[in-house]
Formats: sequence, structure tokens, C-alpha cells
Amino acid sequence: MPATTPMPPMTVSTGTPGLDRILRGGLPRHRLYLLEGSPGSGKTTMALQFLRAGVAAGERVLYITLSETREELDQVAASHGWTLGAFDVVELNAVDGIFGSGREQSILHAWETELGETIRLIEGEVDRVRPTRVVFDSLSEMRLLAQDPLRYRRQVLALKQFFATRAITVMLIDDMTAGDASDTHLHSLCHGVITLERLTLDFGAARRRLQVQKLRGVNFGAGFHDLTIHTGGIDVHPRLIAADHHKTFVGEAVSSGVPALDALLGGGPLRGTSTLVTGPSGTGKTTIALQYLHAACHRGERATMYQLDERIGTLLTRAQAFALDLEPLIDAGCLRIEQIDPAEMSPGEFAGRVRREVEERGAGMIVIDSLYGYLAAMPQEQQLILQLHELLSYLNQQGVATILVNPQQGLIGSMQNTLNVSYVADAVVLLRFFEADGRIRKAVSVLKNRAGAHEDTIREFRIDGGGVRVGAPLSDFIGVLSGTPRYTGDRAPLLEDRPHGA
Repeated sequence: MPATTPMPPMTVSTGTPGLDRILRGGLPRHRLYLLEGSPGSGKTTMALQFLRAGVAAGERVLYITLSETREELDQVAASHGWTLGAFDVVELNAVDGIFGSGREQSILHAWETELGETIRLIEGEVDRVRPTRVVFDSLSEMRLLAQDPLRYRRQVLALKQFFATRAITVMLIDDMTAGDASDTHLHSLCHGVITLERLTLDFGAARRRLQVQKLRGVNFGAGFHDLTIHTGGIDVHPRLIAADHHKTFVGEAVSSGVPALDALLGGGPLRGTSTLVTGPSGTGKTTIALQYLHAACHRGERATMYQLDERIGTLLTRAQAFALDLEPLIDAGCLRIEQIDPAEMSPGEFAGRVRREVEERGAGMIVIDSLYGYLAAMPQEQQLILQLHELLSYLNQQGVATILVNPQQGLIGSMQNTLNVSYVADAVVLLRFFEADGRIRKAVSVLKNRAGAHEDTIREFRIDGGGVRVGAPLSDFIGVLSGTPRYTGDRAPLLEDRPHGA
């Protein structure tokens, strides 16, 4: 029986894995696509990645440019460590001999060339090279050549019909700098439309995002998706949809290694839940989170902490002073602490990092310290809450125990959260300062625990060279609700200094 020739795949890779996931595998082959966006949004880099994916698949590729020279394209490629050696590049502003064998190379300016002649040059080059992928950069020059909108649309339609008779996947680039940016007639001619945006914030790096406007016959990932450009190309971070990532797990309690602290939460936080640790600065929120990380590693679990506020070196030094030696755990690969600069990272990129830790590294505990730093990554608070809720839902469905650290404004008196996230957390642990016998002390209590029962008592909380301690319930308080609690009961329940060496 003769061997059958394998059928080619129905889709082609865009060269950007994140975008391929949004498109449910890639672009349907042999179709015409529009890649649009303002200057600086990443169109040229994404187009080059599209052609590089073709070269990697053994295809012939062609870059037709009316707006950039070969030298400029070489510079873009070199900035990412690429070369264009395997590309066919045609410059319609400097084509050698394209008007006849006896003509020398000439510079052809757009306003000196008829649109019809330009279209014939494009078609001639495509038939000469016979590529399977083509990038055309850009439609803005064609729009200027046409001068008349109706003529421009007719020529684009003719170009589409020309490519339709050939087995070519085409990407048209439009920088949206000429004509009416709201004109969607071009959208209707293309099989799919991808829009790139560049957003300038009041502070920090510019944000870039992507939206698939349409893709016929494909249930693609709708909405905006963050993207970043770095040396090596574009990374697209698909919008996180928690419902797509459910995993079966056992919701057992997670211990901190301090029995009295676990007792406050009925044995400890459950896997698949999020715990918010909140209170004013200096009460020990981060230390509690580190206590859980330390215990997780000693159980043989992998854990990750995202530090958005404090420098890692300072964090490790402070932890060691409280009997939490984390460096051996980091060296063993059990614990990973990542320094995050929220001014340079979008929430989508951050969610992508968290996903890799959970899915690729198998992290069973995630700590985010702090949510105030996360807030700085997103100027629109409502969107931040939605993205944070989706991220926590994803972690919960993956069976991860999540600890969120969120500071409150002020040291004493009525304190407020800079971000109202208590409703998205399954458990809330509150730390407060209080006064007793002329000393400033700390108290810990649990305000809620959706996962089960919890203590409703207020206990003294203390951190010293021997680690974390939680004392007996303190019943005689004045001014708890006013924000300035003062203990008036017996001294017996209060924690004192440990004996030397204890």
C-alpha cells in the first residue's frame, strides 16, 4: 500500500507562543491578516517573528517594505540577536532593475509612483520568489499613493484576490498614521485582525497590549492581553481565565510550624485558599508569611515569594535574625524569592510568571508581598481588583496556598487599607499594636475564614530571636474598634522575654 503524504497543519505559528495560545494554535494558513497599531507598538518585531517561524518550518518567506529600508530592518533584527539572511526582502523604494534590465537602481518616492504600478511590482516579486509567508509593510504608504479612499480599497481588494489564488499566508501591516483610523472597511476584507497598542503611563515604562479584533472560524481569547518587548522579541501574556485551569487536589490544612498560630485558623490555611495578612507597618506581616514558607520547604514543598517592596538581601538578613534561615532553602531549590519592580512590569506579565511557577516548577505556596506594590503596577483600581481576583481564583483552583501581605495606612489610630481586597481573600489575619504597662505590644486575630472555623479571640503576637510566638487569649481590651486598643487585664497572659538560649 503506497505511503500517504501527510496533510499540512491547518494553522501556522505566529512565532510568538503567547499569541498562538490566544489564537488556539496559530493563524489559519493561506489567509490574509491585518496587523495594526501605532508607531512603537511592536508591529515590525512581531512581523519578523512571524517570518522567522516560517524559516524555522522550512518555508520561503518574503518581506515587502514601502516604509523601511533593508538597513533599518537589519537594525531591528540585530537588536534582538537575529539576522535576515534567510529572508527575501524587497524594498519598493529602492529596487534594483525592477523596471527593466537596463535601468540602474533608483529611489522611487511614493508620490512619484502610480499605485497600479506598485501593485504590479508587488505581484511580480511574489511570483518570482514564490514564498509561503509574506509580510507587507505598510498599508499607510498605499493609502497615500491612492489619495482616494475608494481607489485604495479597490487596490487592497485586488491584492487580496491575487494572494487568494496562491498558497500564501499574508500579514499586512498598518501603522494607522494616515487616513481615518476608525475606518473598519479594511477589517472586513481580512480573515483576521490583530491590534497592538502602546500606552504611556504617568510613571514607569510604557505598557503595550494586544487585542485580536476578529479571526473567522476560531474561538480565540478575546479581550486585551499584555505584551512586552525585550532583547529576543515579543512576549505576549494571555489574559488569565481561571475557569480554564481547574485541577483536582485535596484541601488539607497548611501548617506554619507554630501550633498556636495555626490554631487561630482552625489548623492553618487550607490548600486552594488565599489568606490576607494585614496591619500597619512593623507588626510582622512579612515575618508571618516567611514562617509559612519556611515550614512549607521543610515539608518538602516548593514555594515562591514575590517581593515588591523590600530588597531581598534585607529580607534574608531580617529573617535570619528571627530564626528563619532561608538561604539554604533557596540554594536547595525549594524556595524562590523574586524581586519585582511594579513600575516595569504589567499585571499580565506578573500573572504569567506566577503561572510558570505553579505549572512548570510545581510551587504549592505563593506569597505576594505586598499588594500595595502590586497596586503600583496598575493605575486603574477596578481593573486591578478584577485581575487580582482572577489570579487568586486560578491559584485556588490549582490547589495553591496563597498568602497576601497588605499594609494599612498609619501606625496607630484608625487605619485604612490602600486597596480593599479583604473580600477576595478567603481568610483575613489582622495584626495591631496595643499598649500595656507602658510597652508597645502586638496583637493578632482572625477576622474571617471561609474555609472553616476560626478563633474569635485576640492574642498577643511576638517575634524575637527564637522566632514567632503567639500567647494566650487576651480578654480585657479597651478601644479595639476605635483603632487604639489598650490592654487593662492581668499581666499573666502577656508574653515576656524568652529565657536566655530558649
